[in-house]
Amino acid sequence: MQVQKVDHHKLFEQIYNQAPIGIALVAPTGQWMKVNPAFCCMLGYTSDELMDLTYQDITHPDDFSQDIICSYELFEGKSKENQYEKRYINKNGDILWCSIHVSLVRSEITDEPLYSVCHIVDISNRKLSEQKLLHREEMFKLITDHAQEIIYIADSEGVCRFCSPSVQQILGYSPEEVIGQNNNASFHPQDLERISQMDLTKGNLLNTRVRHKDGHYLWFETTYKVFGDAEHGQQILSIGRDVSERKKQKDISAEAERIALIGSWEWDMVKDHITFSDQIFEIFELERTCKPYRISDVFDIMDAEEITSLQKHITRVKQGEPLDFEYKHISSDGNEKYLHLRGLITLDEHRQPVQLNGTLQDITERKRIEFKLQESVERYTSLKKYNHDAIISFNMDGNIMNANPVAVKMTGCPVAEMIGTSISRFIGAGNLGLILGSNYEMAEKEINAVRHTDGFETEVLATLAPIIINKSNVGFYLIAKDITEQKKLLVAKETAERMNKAKSEFLAMMSHEIRTPMNGVIGMTDLLLDTPGLSGEQKEYIEIIQKSGDSLLAIINDILDFSKIESGKTDLVEDPFDLVEIVTETVQIVKPLAREKKLDVRMCVEDVIPTPVYGDAYRLKQVLTNIIGNAVKFTSEGGVEVKVGVKEQCGNNVQLYFQVKDSGIGIPAERKQQLFEPFYQLDNFMTRKPQGTGLGLAISKKLVELMHGKIWIEESDEPGTIFIFTAQFILNNGEESNRLDQQQKKSRTSALRILIAEDNEVNQLVLSRIVEKKGHFVDHVADGVEAVEAVKHNSYDIVFMDVHMPRLNGFEATKAIKNALHPESCPFIIAVTANAVRGDMENCLKAGMDAYVSKPIKIESIMQALESYYIKNNL
Repeated sequence: MQVQKVDHHKLFEQIYNQAPIGIALVAPTGQWMKVNPAFCCMLGYTSDELMDLTYQDITHPDDFSQDIICSYELFEGKSKENQYEKRYINKNGDILWCSIHVSLVRSEITDEPLYSVCHIVDISNRKLSEQKLLHREEMFKLITDHAQEIIYIADSEGVCRFCSPSVQQILGYSPEEVIGQNNNASFHPQDLERISQMDLTKGNLLNTRVRHKDGHYLWFETTYKVFGDAEHGQQILSIGRDVSERKKQKDISAEAERIALIGSWEWDMVKDHITFSDQIFEIFELERTCKPYRISDVFDIMDAEEITSLQKHITRVKQGEPLDFEYKHISSDGNEKYLHLRGLITLDEHRQPVQLNGTLQDITERKRIEFKLQESVERYTSLKKYNHDAIISFNMDGNIMNANPVAVKMTGCPVAEMIGTSISRFIGAGNLGLILGSNYEMAEKEINAVRHTDGFETEVLATLAPIIINKSNVGFYLIAKDITEQKKLLVAKETAERMNKAKSEFLAMMSHEIRTPMNGVIGMTDLLLDTPGLSGEQKEYIEIIQKSGDSLLAIINDILDFSKIESGKTDLVEDPFDLVEIVTETVQIVKPLAREKKLDVRMCVEDVIPTPVYGDAYRLKQVLTNIIGNAVKFTSEGGVEVKVGVKEQCGNNVQLYFQVKDSGIGIPAERKQQLFEPFYQLDNFMTRKPQGTGLGLAISKKLVELMHGKIWIEESDEPGTIFIFTAQFILNNGEESNRLDQQQKKSRTSALRILIAEDNEVNQLVLSRIVEKKGHFVDHVADGVEAVEAVKHNSYDIVFMDVHMPRLNGFEATKAIKNALHPESCPFIIAVTANAVRGDMENCLKAGMDAYVSKPIKIESIMQALESYYIKNNL
């Protein structure tokens, strides 16, 4: 087969024209000799347009030098070809990155350069990718070099492959100390154990503790990402930020919420998802679940009426009003809670509600105080409005502030006309002067009439009561009782009292006079019964005389006891005794009569009653004998139950209650109040057989009152009667403690020098008066700076330091004093603060203060603080 001859020129021409890369022939002068279509297309020129330009015309100015160096090396024969990258500027002005391969064609005869053959490849896309990669690398370095977080990459074995420089500032390690190391030991052991049990591929957030180089731990919030595959090795990218301060603040905030009983919430109104803080779960007693709560869940734990009210509030909130809603919530144990709901709405760009954020506070205690205050106000208003006495309130200038209806009637002046005028128009200028001059007792004695606007006067009995607000006297109440009619009754009452006193003295004298011969009669009767040879009839007559004498003596003793009590001549003793023994003896006394009547007498004494107690056992036994004896006397069938227990114990005193219950016929309700009146006979209407003086219960009542107790008849639907009385006794006689107190007081008689650092003048005055009344010397300063200077220049035993003061607060002033003085010469510093929340005392003591007093200031708290000073100094 004949091979056809190839036309090489035509073949090369075809290759030249159809090549996908640019090909150009360039004369030594820089003129284009020939360019292929690919090169023309690359630059956007036609062949004719390009032939009119030199290669310098389309070369980026910054790349001229490369072309010159390449031409020089080729023309000088230093290289046969050259390859480099340069930028062309196409017809549109855009920059085109190209890879250039240049070879020089020389004359075969003269070896002179004829032209250069250039192969041009468009590498703009590659250059763009390289620049992007370079930019990314530069950005990554910029981020890692300046990031506040720690960027950390570790392999699957936990070995660090990269760590940002921020690790130096945050954890104290240089990157070189971390990279190449397994740093698991830096994690808190508990957190490391938790991480080891986690599937890191399923999450992207961790809260862990990481140890600083100096040993303390910091809290980190870390986001992480697992990348790579198992074949080429997986790695973990972690970005952790120090959230120690944020967590501390969060913990503080959570504690503050817990103390204030307040929680926060967020309602996504679009998705109807509600997020609660921990405290709200506590308030509502809700379970913490993964499922988000909805508004319907909140309605489920609310009363229907409250739901309707809340829905109305929400409607107004959606219109832009803030949420402010209080309601009553019934907890799971049935207790009432009062809750305060607050919130602010967030609207989108179309003014549509999308989110509601707010708080929920348990205001139960505040509500209780408000209810008590309201009750107090209503009581005060009712007391003033319906009082039978005239009440006029006036300020420290004597100008009237208000008056009740009785005062209007007494003065003939309406309240509106009274207000703002001087009270002297009704009581006289002289009496007002006494009041404003603090001669209150004299003023009360001198104000004996109130003037009417018509000119006449009403005789009154006046009482002045100061109006105290925030421990300051801001005015007075004048309480005027109209005694025009009662004056006669008062005279009659005084006359009756004098007669009653004379009666008591007469009864006492007569009882003593009668008692002497009665003792003789009874004594001789006893002797006569022992005389031998008496006949049965004689003995019977003598025993009747003896019983009659005993009854008469008992009557005389009752009259004498009552007279002594009425005249105030009865004093109780304080001797130790066994209460159980006294009750048992009393029951034994009445048991013979009970057995005779076939009655069951039961006794129940609580085990908690202390033994011994100090008091008058004889008088207690007298009261018990009277009440138990009456119960047995007036009970025909059934029985009598005696019960004794502790009602209240406070310090060294114990109050006991005594209950005597019988199954008798009972006492009519209209007679119960008369039972404790003198000379009223209980058996007068029960047995119709008069006996005794009718003084037994009256004496018992008086004795119980002397023992700081009360006696009454308990209401009951059951048959019979229940008598109850209380009495107070001492747990020890206090002789030893009194002796110790006296010894202690002997070492505490010297006056102390005290500095009061308080910026509020009223508080300063109150505290000063309390301390000065105890015989101590007082200086005052108004801020912390003055307090420090005063302590430096004077010697004080005690400093009362207000916590909140201008210029330098109490904590700062205390620190300055502690730093400035030697511990032995440093005064005893007592913090005075208006805060009384949990942890406040600890903060004061931590700041260097020695004791703590909360406002409002009370005498008891000041005395306790002074006591702590004495204890510290072994006084």
